[in-house]
Amino acid sequence: MALKKFRPITPGQRFRMAPAFDEITKATPEKSLLMPNRKSGGRDSSGRRSMRYIGGGHKQAYRIIDFKRNKFNIPGKVASVEYDPNRSARIALIFYVDGEKRYILCPNGLKVGQTILAGSGIAPEVGNSLPLGEIPLGTIIHNIELHPGKGGQMARSAGTYAQLLSREGKYANLKMPSGESRLVLLTCMATIGTVSNPDHMNVRLGKAGRKRWLGRTPRTRAVVMNPVDHPMGGGEGRASGGHPRSRKGLYTKGKKTRSRKKYSNRLIKAKKAKK
Repeated sequence: MALKKFRPITPGQRFRMAPAFDEITKATPEKSLLMPNRKSGGRDSSGRRSMRYIGGGHKQAYRIIDFKRNKFNIPGKVASVEYDPNRSARIALIFYVDGEKRYILCPNGLKVGQTILAGSGIAPEVGNSLPLGEIPLGTIIHNIELHPGKGGQMARSAGTYAQLLSREGKYANLKMPSGESRLVLLTCMATIGTVSNPDHMNVRLGKAGRKRWLGRTPRTRAVVMNPVDHPMGGGEGRASGGHPRSRKGLYTKGKKTRSRKKYSNRLIKAKKAKK
């Protein structure tokens, strides 16, 4: 995927960096794999606003994605690569030989007409899904399960991947996108390759209106609020507001929030890399 720049005919195009959509091969989604995606506008069940900065946005339909990849040993042909408004990665429409259609996360380099497989005893090629116990060491993977049969939960956003470092007993040691090294059961499934759309991190919207189209309303900085509204508010002039903290007064930017008693702490071999 590539990004395209625009001639600065308008202020909104001067700094805009937009995806070129070169890899998209079909404009309309598969109707049988769509669900309604109703927006809440940040309101809870009683109609009160419980989440700030959510509202508006273009109408969207949810695409049903196969994160489980449980069509074992049934070949599927890539029919198209499509845009998904609900995620940063591209999705691929798969036609299986038994007649079923499914969407999967599109790996980088997957082409229309290519055949993919899932299951045990298959080749570790891009787009194929295998148990971690059968993937060669050093392989780049994505859409990784945390619990066997639950479906992929890790390394799903655009351009992300994990690497299989080693095997230790019944666990595989993975280096995660965050830099963390973590143990995952060998029976968990993962897909070979990197998630598509790696240039997503370099996209620049160019104007505030494009942010509104995504369903995000303007955010008010804490330091410009009054003391009644936020702990960092108030003061004479442009006061800094002291140490960054949340609306409830809890310190942020550096405070550890992970529970010391979390069951999966024993599976983490090395902590996240500091930025």
